[in-house]
Formats: sequence, structure tokens, C-alpha cells
Amino acid sequence: MITTQATRGTAPAPVVPPPARPVPAKRRRAWDEVPRWQIYLPLGVYLLFTLIPFYWILLFAVRPTGSTSLLPWPMTGEHFEKVWTERSFATFFQNSLITGIAVLVMTTVVALAGGYALARFDFRLKKGFMLALLCSQFVPGALLLVPLFEIFAGLQMINSLVSVIIAETVFQLPLSMILISGFIRNVPYSLEEAAWVDGCNRFSAFRIVVLPLLRPGLVAVGSFAFVHAWNHFLFALMFLNNQDKQTIPVGLNTLMGADSVDLGALAAGGVIAAVPVVIVFAFIQKWLITGFSAGAVKG
Repeated sequence: MITTQATRGTAPAPVVPPPARPVPAKRRRAWDEVPRWQIYLPLGVYLLFTLIPFYWILLFAVRPTGSTSLLPWPMTGEHFEKVWTERSFATFFQNSLITGIAVLVMTTVVALAGGYALARFDFRLKKGFMLALLCSQFVPGALLLVPLFEIFAGLQMINSLVSVIIAETVFQLPLSMILISGFIRNVPYSLEEAAWVDGCNRFSAFRIVVLPLLRPGLVAVGSFAFVHAWNHFLFALMFLNNQDKQTIPVGLNTLMGADSVDLGALAAGGVIAAVPVVIVFAFIQKWLITGFSAGAVKG
């Protein structure tokens, strides 16, 4: 009893907290451990390797005939004047511009309608249809030149820009529809349902709610359709016979003769062909990156 009372009267021992664990040092990533010169040196070499051909083309375009200088001085515009007036590059440029804009508009409109159907509706053979769209990208256009030529000849569309526009649009549509459907899936379906509750029909809800959110994706799809139609050589070569109907890629081919090549005129034509595309991508770069970022995330 005495021991028990003494034990009861004793103050409880203080609770000692466990020793704190040492905080581990922040682990550095492998990227942080790489010296910067090992990153910038390969990038600089790649950039140099990429820009040298462009500099070489620009040098031949602005350098006088017979000059061997490695600097574009003195500069001349004789080559540009020659290809623009004597070699009918003004007509080629106009035909390429018409073809590119028409393919852009038709591809974007049709791909938008088809992409919305693939993203919002369920129907039979939907997976099979998507698989067919993907498999169509593995078929080269050269294999279909003969049947396309026969079809356009039967419709009396040979030597018309309409035949090139239709062929380019058809070949751009499968990939464009797949991309647009991915962009539409990233738009929450609840936004359209809320618009329906407010009194909109399906088309009004799509136009007011969904379409503004698809702007980056439409810019990405439309820009690639335009660039492909601008640069494509095969369809224009096969379906267009008259010089006043030809496009810039075919016009560049006419500058290369069997025995000699006018390097100055060819370089000037290459600059004329490249400048519009560079300007377009410079203005839409922000929308293009945003569009591909949106399409890369599954909604």
C-alpha cells in the first residue's frame, strides 16, 4: 500500500517527442545537372544546318548573275523581276493562292461537320469508320492518280483548278476530321446542355458555345491544309496542262531545263514560294501552338 500510494503521488514523467527525421536534400533532376553548353551546342548546330540552305537560296536570289560573292552585296532584283514577269510567276502565285484558300475553307467546313458527328454521336461502325480514316493516310496519292484522272476527265474538269481543289480537299479531310473531333471532345458536353436549357437548338449551341472554343484547332487544321495545297506538286502537274492554270510548284519545275538551270531565277522563285508561308506561320504561331496543345490532351 505504501508503495502504491507513493507511486500514485508521483508526477507523471514528461512525454519526450521522437527525434525529428532529417529532411532529405532536394534531389536534382538530370536536366539541372547537364551543363548548358551541352544543350545549346547541339541546338546551335541544328539551327545552323537548317538556316544555311535558306541563306544560300536568298544569296542566289539577290546576287547578280556571274557573281561568286558569299555576301549578298551588291544586291539586285533582276531575278525576281525575271520570274515574276517573263516566267509568269504572277499567274502561278494567283493560282496557288486561289487553290490554297479554297482548300482551306472546304477542308475546315467539312472537317468541322464530320468531326462534330464523330465526337458527339454514337452510330454503327463508328470505330470502323475511324479506322478507315486512319488507314487512308497510308495510301500515297500517286496510286490514285489514274482513277482520279479518269473521273475528272469524265466530268470535263481536266485543266481546271476545281479538280486540284477537290483532290487536295479529299486528301486533307481524313486527318483534319480526326483532329477536329479530338478538339471537340475537349469541350465539355455540359456547356452545350446548358445552352439547350437556355433555349438554343443544337446548331445555335454549337455556334455560340463550341465554335469559339475551337478557334485554335481550326487555325491549326486550316493552316496545314493551306500549306499542303500551296506546296503540293503532283496533282497540279497531272490535272493542269495550260501554263495559265499552273501553280507555283509546277512553275518552279519549268525553271529547270534539260541542259541548264538558271540558279538565280530558280532561287528567286523559291523565295517567292516560301515567303507567304513564312508570313502565315509567323502570324498564327500563337494559335497553332495552342491548338496542338489542346488536341494533345484527351478530354
